[in-house]
Amino acid sequence: MPKIPPYSLEFRSEAVRLLRSSDRSVPQLARELGVSPQSLRNWSVQLDVDEGKAEGLSSAERDELRRLRRENRVLAEEREILKRAAAFFAKEGAIR
Repeated sequence: MPKIPPYSLEFRSEAVRLLRSSDRSVPQLARELGVSPQSLRNWSVQLDVDEGKAEGLSSAERDELRRLRRENRVLAEEREILKRAAAFFAKEGAIR
């Protein structure tokens, strides 16, 4: 089940917009919004990446990578189960 971020995308976007349009510092605005300064910095950097202004993985690419890693993990577990089952049944067939 996907983890729900504690702050909505709209809230994060608005916080970054406020940061960029005001003369307030990151710690000051973070205090006013009730978030950590590092979160506000991270949201600002991620918005730059999403808008193509900076290098890095976009939010959509991060979501896809997370999904693919999870799928890969499940497939590896299923493969291991099937290997064990095949070895078990091969051994059972050799006994009879």
